[in-house]
Amino acid sequence: MNGDDNPFDPTRWRSVRTARPQQEAEPALAGVPPDLQRVAFFGVLSAFLVLLGTLLPANWKSVHPALLARAGQGTTTAAGLGLAAVTAQRPGVANLALSAAMTVKDEQVAKLTAELAVLEAQRGWTTWGGRDPFIESVFKDKSVARPASEAILPFLLTETNRAVLREHLASARSPGVQAILKTRELSSTTQFVSVGRPGGQPFEATILLAALLYQGERFSALLAQDIRTVAEKANETRLAGEWESVCMDLLTLARRMDWIQLSELLRHVPSAKALNDFAQLAKTAPDNLAVLYTASLLTHAPDKVAGYLLRFGKTGADDLTKALGHGDGAVRLLVERSLPLGPNRVAPSFLAGWTLAAPRGMLTAKVICFLLAGFGFFLVWRELSPVQNGSRSTAGARVIHGQRAVVAIALGLMLLAAGEPFLLKPLGSPEFRARLKLPVLMNSPVPTDKTETATKTKPRMDLSTILSIVLFAGLQVAVYAICIMKIREIEMSTASPQLKMRLMENEENLFDSGLYVGIAGTATALVLQVVQVIEANLLAAYASNLFGIVTVAFVKIHHVRACKRRLILESQAEAEERETAAA
Repeated sequence: MNGDDNPFDPTRWRSVRTARPQQEAEPALAGVPPDLQRVAFFGVLSAFLVLLGTLLPANWKSVHPALLARAGQGTTTAAGLGLAAVTAQRPGVANLALSAAMTVKDEQVAKLTAELAVLEAQRGWTTWGGRDPFIESVFKDKSVARPASEAILPFLLTETNRAVLREHLASARSPGVQAILKTRELSSTTQFVSVGRPGGQPFEATILLAALLYQGERFSALLAQDIRTVAEKANETRLAGEWESVCMDLLTLARRMDWIQLSELLRHVPSAKALNDFAQLAKTAPDNLAVLYTASLLTHAPDKVAGYLLRFGKTGADDLTKALGHGDGAVRLLVERSLPLGPNRVAPSFLAGWTLAAPRGMLTAKVICFLLAGFGFFLVWRELSPVQNGSRSTAGARVIHGQRAVVAIALGLMLLAAGEPFLLKPLGSPEFRARLKLPVLMNSPVPTDKTETATKTKPRMDLSTILSIVLFAGLQVAVYAICIMKIREIEMSTASPQLKMRLMENEENLFDSGLYVGIAGTATALVLQVVQVIEANLLAAYASNLFGIVTVAFVKIHHVRACKRRLILESQAEAEERETAAA
């Protein structure tokens, strides 16, 4: 037996083990055409990029819900605020926090309810929504015990309690307190009945409350400065309009909150305008007061919270409620970005963390993913439909590739726009912006300037209409590019002029596709307007149809007609050459 036939020869089996993978791999690779391999690679790569871009929780005009969940991790919730208020013996604040916690279905609602019940059972002090030595010293031995969450204004409307306040505040040395008290002498009131007339109790009670809050340093520093400035200005000019607005805001809140609730809120209100915004929401959205109040205390930014609701209306209230369910970090993120909450889509937690750390960078990465996906689609298109006869180096071939690249990039941008739910929808809603006016008490004349009235009622084109028109125009540009590519492809083929003519006739439906796209765009826009997804605007709807008509007319008259004319002449010249050759 020689060495080659020896089955125990180690060198023989080493060579067999080395050669066998190559022999088995070669048939598998040899059976797949290289073009198909490239198509599969680019197709899979494009699909992966689209999936990655979809998973990235970065948007232009909305906040991804995954960002709220990540931002709210480990932060204080509504129930957490209520438990802290119970510990501080402030059942008034805890009651509002409990209402908000029940709205967002907080997990600690049962615990907060039990601890709050124990606290409210303790009636060892005069209850103002909690312990406060300052106001207890003012009404010592002169007030009666009251429920823990009674509004403060009805208590001050009685003559006895107002007399106690007048006596206490008369000896105050603060110039701000004295300026506020002096506004009781104003008689040129339009929203309130003046103090000296029958029915002036609400105005005086509100003024005394403002002075008491000022003396007890319950206003924030900036708000106290604004209130003092407005009071001094009203005393100097004897015009009560601006001061009445401040008093109306305080009266609105004092009718709905106890002393501790009102004091805790006003510590964080930064200006008189923010006070007006919050009071307006208390009137127009009373069902959302607990959520609004709790979110304001958690973020220490009632101006931003109120501004968010005033901007987005009922939708903003729903978004704020969802954010409050995750904690104050989520609320702070939502109101600081001042954007609506996007649809609930799957996004990995680590991508949400990266987006919070670098929002612009992740948004740029998302755009790049979709653009590269469009480029991958272009490569697949090139492999599946190559330019004939190896004429890729010609100018015509470059034009075709350029047009295909434009269409591919447009597809990537359309995929990117599909992930933006508010791209064509204007941000904002006037639902909570209605101002309370009392026309019977108003002395200001109604403006009669025709020019001013015409200016106010002049229609304007909003952003959603502009974006809709741009989108419809972009679709028609894409249709136009596809038609031109098909015409160039037929012209550059090596077929006879007669065959090219038949191919052009076969593409008539493609050349009419601009009309189909235009009609579809108009119908879609009208449906979306009826279901109130976008603002009703006939200009945006019929612009799609108009663009379709213009595109089809330009393609068929300027390009198709000229191409057929050239083919007819070429066919005639070819026939004459045959006749001459035959002769």
